[in-house]
Amino acid sequence: MAQKGSGINLPGFGGLTSFNEEYESRFNLKPIHVIAFIILIIVFRIFLGVYY
Repeated sequence: MAQKGSGINLPGFGGLTSFNEEYESRFNLKPIHVIAFIILIIVFRIFLGVYY
């Protein structure tokens, strides 16, 4: 069996996936920014529906 610190990921454990915690994305977004952006899109869509 693979030991905890060996760095070997064995496939096939019921769909569980291990992600590297050192992964850096080009876009680091906080959840509050995503929610605010979605609300902005909804408000803009309502605005378009009312005035056009």
